[in-house]
Amino acid sequence: MTQLYALGIGRGTQNTQGQWLEVFYPAPLLNPPAELAAAILNTVGAGTHAIKNTEQGQRLSQTLRTARAGEQAAILDGFCADLPAAGQTVICALPTDSPPADVPTAYLKLQLISHRLVRPHGTNLEGIFATLPNVAWTNEGAIDAQELPARQHKARAQGTPLQVQAVDKFPRMTDYVMPSGVRIGDARRVRLGAYLGAGTTVMHEGFVNFNAGTEGPNMVEGRISAGVFIGAGSDLGGGCSIMGTLSGGGELIISVGKDCLIGANAGLGIPLGDRCTIEAGLYLTAGTKVQTIDTQGRSTGAVKAKKLANQSDLLFRRNSLNGTVECLPNRAAIALNKTLHQNN
Repeated sequence: MTQLYALGIGRGTQNTQGQWLEVFYPAPLLNPPAELAAAILNTVGAGTHAIKNTEQGQRLSQTLRTARAGEQAAILDGFCADLPAAGQTVICALPTDSPPADVPTAYLKLQLISHRLVRPHGTNLEGIFATLPNVAWTNEGAIDAQELPARQHKARAQGTPLQVQAVDKFPRMTDYVMPSGVRIGDARRVRLGAYLGAGTTVMHEGFVNFNAGTEGPNMVEGRISAGVFIGAGSDLGGGCSIMGTLSGGGELIISVGKDCLIGANAGLGIPLGDRCTIEAGLYLTAGTKVQTIDTQGRSTGAVKAKKLANQSDLLFRRNSLNGTVECLPNRAAIALNKTLHQNN
């Protein structure tokens, strides 16, 4: 076998028991060239491999240069220069797109998404929650949540209290990947494993989960849950929420097409086609009863919203007189302000 699905050379953090907490891969590769794949497989083999010392790293670096992988060799040289003082260097070589079996594999797959090498649902993340540990993300880096009290006590004794930004399985994306052409108001609200296409603006109250994201350009002032992908030109209004498969969406994969508008404080539980609008404050789930209206303004009957999934050019609104949820042809697609999304 001389092929690999993905390859990452990075540096990670382990707890006091030697268990991985996280790994940073500056330049992960999807389907690396056969010559490089062969060099890795013949030298260290498939799977996750820790580089124990500088000498071992130098030998492998020479192998990479022979395989004309100078960029990867330079990354390895940088990480191995001060081993083992500044964390552990790791090579993760995945022969196939199988579920993540360990933390380095999970982090490589999440970074493939955030580096835009694969889109949401484009890599197998089955079982990732069970694979990832709960980590305290602090000003001193990643700390095992169970080891946090001892580290806090030690820091206090030294007169430098720890600052704990979060306790979670997923870190913020910008600590690992900063995609080009995007703007993020509050980096804490975009998790590693988010996919942000060029031209995406995530405002301060916007949120993007892992295995979810935007094609770009997009305006995000609402919540994009895990598994959801937003088409180009769509605008998510302030406080809106798109239901994901982890938060009650079941097996139905929710998506939003191109040039859609989800109004402020609205909600969505079905996939939308292109050029659709949901008025502010309307939460549309798969079971919502919707009165359909034709181009002449005539009622054509009531259906569950699920029946309208993936259809384009629809306007969903609530009748202000009787409260009925209505669906009628959408006559005006939105257009984003281009100036706001030229995020150079």
